[in-house]
Amino acid sequence: MRFFIIAGEQSGDLHGSNLVRELIKTDKDSEILCWGGDLMESAGAKLLIHYKKLAFMGFTAVVKNLGAIAKNLTLCKQQITDFNPDVIIFIDYPGFNLRIAAFAKNAGFTTYYYISPKLWAWNERRVKKIKKHIDRMYIIFPFEVEFYKKHNISVEYRGNPLVDETESRIASFPPKSEICKYLGLAEKPIIALLAGSRRHEVELILPSMIKMVHFFPGYQFVLAGVKNLPDELYYRIIGNEPVKLIKEKTYEILYASDASLVTSGTATLEAALLDVPQVVCYKTDFLTALLAWMVIRVEYISLVNLIMDFEVIKELVQYKMTEKSILRELKAILPGGIKREKTLSDYEGLKKILGPAGASGRVARDMIAELKRSVCSI
Repeated sequence: MRFFIIAGEQSGDLHGSNLVRELIKTDKDSEILCWGGDLMESAGAKLLIHYKKLAFMGFTAVVKNLGAIAKNLTLCKQQITDFNPDVIIFIDYPGFNLRIAAFAKNAGFTTYYYISPKLWAWNERRVKKIKKHIDRMYIIFPFEVEFYKKHNISVEYRGNPLVDETESRIASFPPKSEICKYLGLAEKPIIALLAGSRRHEVELILPSMIKMVHFFPGYQFVLAGVKNLPDELYYRIIGNEPVKLIKEKTYEILYASDASLVTSGTATLEAALLDVPQVVCYKTDFLTALLAWMVIRVEYISLVNLIMDFEVIKELVQYKMTEKSILRELKAILPGGIKREKTLSDYEGLKKILGPAGASGRVARDMIAELKRSVCSI
């Protein structure tokens, strides 16, 4: 079968790579083209456009890049038409993907969505587009079942792929006592810094995280960097502070850490699945924050709290992200801290809600079975 997959961000590349791997395992004759990243390409898909050319975040960035976005839409439509896939699979990235979905459905293509846009957080009106242009929706959070049910849309929850990713990664790790040596670190307890995957996040959030260094001399601070951002960006902010930058080793760093400071997003769930207590630190530009305040309809921004529907981890957002508040919350989750054991206990409840590993394989098998049923019914 022929698959065209569109993922516009780093997390989409991760989930897309696991899906690609399982699609190929289920259908060895499959041919897969993608808009994604290095992980999807290494999994077996032919990469057409890298997500680094697509990731425009925030109102200001989108406005500045309207021309590039329009060109990308035109290019994507042409590539789909030329390839003529059996199905187009959209992974999150709604601003772009829902536009392509409208084109694809009108052109007669089968459309699947894997990893729902966060319509439950804001812009719920887009649900109408899902209902009109998407043939089958695969979700990765249990609470999304009820959200779509109230809109009379049937969805499939087959588990969360981050559970797969976490279990497969840590299975190959050495004992924690050897991780520091593996990472080239001193034998001191670690506090992990996860400052996001986008330039503006790092510029706005990392400086506040680094202020914690001098309060915890018994710990080493390790910054989990991403390869799509230049070293110069990180080192300009780190300056002379004793912070170790290690790129593309997020799981290893978290696995070895006692606690972490994390931006909102996939990283919050990764830290929870690895049993690392965390404080969420998030800040964006004034205009984007103002718009978010006007339209966001959920109480929490971290996936951990959204799934559990209560505050498991502290969220310090915008003007609440102060030196005093970060210090207070970080102390509370370190060994001996007043919130640490409760956080770890709540993480166990989170894992039960998400369910067992194997989500990517279950989704891939269901997709192929559904496509075969569609072909037989014609």
